[in-house]
Amino acid sequence: MNTDLGAGAVFHSGSHRTPSTDVHTTPLGYDRDALPVGASLPLPASLDLADRLRRCGEVKVAFHGKLGDTLLALSAIRALTDWAGLQSTPPLVRATGPYADLVIRAGLATENQTALPDSQRVVIGDRPGIEAAATGAAATVVCDPAGPPCWSADGKAHPDLPARYYLALERRLGIRLPGTTPFAPTLATRSSSLVEQLQAAGWFTGLTIAGITATSWPERKDYTADRFTEVAERIAEARRFPAQLLLIGGQDGDGIRATAAEGPRRFVNVLRLDGVPAAHLVDLFPHCDLVVGNDTGLTHLAALARRPDGAGPPVVGLYARHSHSKWRSGRPNHHAVATDLSDRMHQGDLCPVRDVIIPDPADLHLETLTPATLARLCVDLLDGSGR
Repeated sequence: MNTDLGAGAVFHSGSHRTPSTDVHTTPLGYDRDALPVGASLPLPASLDLADRLRRCGEVKVAFHGKLGDTLLALSAIRALTDWAGLQSTPPLVRATGPYADLVIRAGLATENQTALPDSQRVVIGDRPGIEAAATGAAATVVCDPAGPPCWSADGKAHPDLPARYYLALERRLGIRLPGTTPFAPTLATRSSSLVEQLQAAGWFTGLTIAGITATSWPERKDYTADRFTEVAERIAEARRFPAQLLLIGGQDGDGIRATAAEGPRRFVNVLRLDGVPAAHLVDLFPHCDLVVGNDTGLTHLAALARRPDGAGPPVVGLYARHSHSKWRSGRPNHHAVATDLSDRMHQGDLCPVRDVIIPDPADLHLETLTPATLARLCVDLLDGSGR
């Protein structure tokens, strides 16, 4: 479901599948549904890569760059491990670097693993990770978000980065892999001292909303803490039930800080959390009833985090500049509110940075999306009518 919200913003449901006729795509080149898992594709494989991978006894995962880029590239690790699982002797998968815990939580590697002596290895990661870990590797697989195109097959587009990565590796390896949409793996929760402390202080007892204020580009991509607070106030008022709002900031190296909001708020208890590591937020987000966030890695993290029963909250990402479809997890609970510029980037499979698109003074940004409009959308999601 896509809904015009007015004021130059559109809501895109995470369950909506984009027709290939609506966007610029690259044909996948084969009918996935007609091929059994393990079958050779009717396309030439990268023989050098496949041959090197078969000789490897270890897959080393090394992502050292941005959190959001890493989360959306987890599907590439999944593609590689899915391929390995089809071989006679699957290699060991070892996660390294600052995001090793997230790779393990995604079920893509196991804990407490040491390198195999005298074993050839393949390294998969982003460019900083590859540069740090590629010495002596038999093969490398670089995950660059500018690389994989928007694939299309059977009349449907696969615009999200997890689908792009997975299908690109499937084509390179020349074999039908077992993955199906959504290709992004989810992140398992654990017991958390932070969650326990918040619960002891009375949090998560009623309607709990998380507003993610962290952003890499505040001038263009920040909805602001004040607007998130007003959204929560309007949701609480519409539902006639008090709400709790956690404002989630980024990390700045100063440790975890919890700050109560100044002054009284209508119907809402507000707490700002800054400096919380991603590994702790994986455990926190599934306790929320709704997450609304800037276009940033923590919003992607919220969409992938799952309780033990597999459930997770609806997540709404706010997209002012980049393609809302590419920079999403592809999970059905991961929705988007996009400006006209974000929609144009989606339709043309463009990137304002990569394609050096000059800003147009007429472009409307997130400030045109009123808290009243966003709150009405969120109430529909909470009631189940907007999913």
